[in-house]
Amino acid sequence: MATIYSDVSRTFSEYLLLPNLTTKDCLPEKVDLAAPITKFSKGEEPSIRLNIPIVSAIMQSVSNDTLAIALAKCGGLSFIYGSQSIEDQVEMVRKVKKHKSGFVVSDSNVSVNHTLRDVLAIKEKTGHSTIAVTNDGTANGKLLGIVTGRDYRLSRDSLDKKVADFMTPFEDLIVGYVGITLSEANDIIWEHKLNSLPIIDKDQRLHYLVFRKDYEEHKQNPLQLMDSKKRLMVGAGINTRDYNERVPALLEAEVDILCVDSSDGYTEFQRKTIETIKEKYPEVRIGGGNVVDREAFMYLVEAGADFVKVGIGGGSICITREQKGIGRGQASAVIEVAEARNEYYEKTGIYIPICSDGGIVHDYHITLALAMGADFVMMGRYFARFDESPTKKVKRGGSFVKEYWGEGSNRARNWQRYDLGGNAYLRFEEGVDSYVPYAGKLKDNLDVTLSKMKATMSSCGARSISELHENARLVLVSSTSLIEGGAHDVILKESEY
Repeated sequence: MATIYSDVSRTFSEYLLLPNLTTKDCLPEKVDLAAPITKFSKGEEPSIRLNIPIVSAIMQSVSNDTLAIALAKCGGLSFIYGSQSIEDQVEMVRKVKKHKSGFVVSDSNVSVNHTLRDVLAIKEKTGHSTIAVTNDGTANGKLLGIVTGRDYRLSRDSLDKKVADFMTPFEDLIVGYVGITLSEANDIIWEHKLNSLPIIDKDQRLHYLVFRKDYEEHKQNPLQLMDSKKRLMVGAGINTRDYNERVPALLEAEVDILCVDSSDGYTEFQRKTIETIKEKYPEVRIGGGNVVDREAFMYLVEAGADFVKVGIGGGSICITREQKGIGRGQASAVIEVAEARNEYYEKTGIYIPICSDGGIVHDYHITLALAMGADFVMMGRYFARFDESPTKKVKRGGSFVKEYWGEGSNRARNWQRYDLGGNAYLRFEEGVDSYVPYAGKLKDNLDVTLSKMKATMSSCGARSISELHENARLVLVSSTSLIEGGAHDVILKESEY
């Protein structure tokens, strides 16, 4: 006989948080939103910790390199979508890793025999205006000079003019030497009013460039999520079909973490994927999912998953529940999986972070998901609205909107995400093609969201996500109390703007 659960499948909107005592030490500005994204043993630190508990969804209409850069600057992480060629995904990862770094390996280089035409071609390709001149035109050749936009005038200089004739020569450069700290390099930059500082060895071979803009950018974004080399961190989605080819290419591009992208993670295909990758690359961090109950959670934990994503059918563009009749209310799923995670931690001393993926409509739903036991959330619709997402901004009905489509839609054709071992095509849609209201810049909106989260946690007497896990009190609400929670029994003034 089928197993029938008597518990109701509940969503975030059916819950509210009860306030706890807010002490003078629990003000919003003192709330720490850092969260683990990789498993760790009791008494140890995770190999990767988010500075804010938010990641972007593995979707064509959400997570490209532009959004990944913007989110990492704010302390979160993007998983570059995998429903594209291996080469294109790898290039997106590389763009993120090269965007911000304390010590940058130059990827814009020429020799003295190149021409202004070559310099302009490199600038067009990379977007970099500072180009190193080395004896062999490589990133580690003997440094002979630097070319910037101040070294040539397009209105007067011939495109065939040799680099040797207009570069700033080595003897006019101020340089640092290998072994210098980033702080010392920045001091030299500021003391001499430089835009960049080449770092060379005793043989004059170029190793790195340090840029003024990186220092200023860090000051403006103190929560930037960076690796040990001071580069922005980025993740990538993979599937259960071509991981033997895709994963090594992503690792060569120095991706920080992977996640198997699947609507249903409780499959032998996903377990084999995780186990194979862990066997070949023991140091790789990889998440699994999606699941909605303890059995599926434990299945992926035993496979070696470093974190597990929770949620089936709760996304705003997901129609899996309509099409297949499977899934679970997001609140119920998170609560059960969090209980299983806690039991596993008590038994083994190993903590497996869980990610709540889907079901978030309002900002406070993020805090609810964390209170229910999630360590971080994954969102798609939220990020699709911003300038940095890869979709078009169009005008519709007098307002600006952005395109947003699901990975299970005919537009995405991401059959790998819904792979059940059959033929390689999408038999029916599990996602829709839609629009979302345009909202502007990511940072402006995310700052407001984070402020709300900190204010809510302060009211709950929690200065960290772990304290929220421990001390949060939640209550079910009725449909009538939902109405009571918004503006009611008044005549709202129409906005004049």
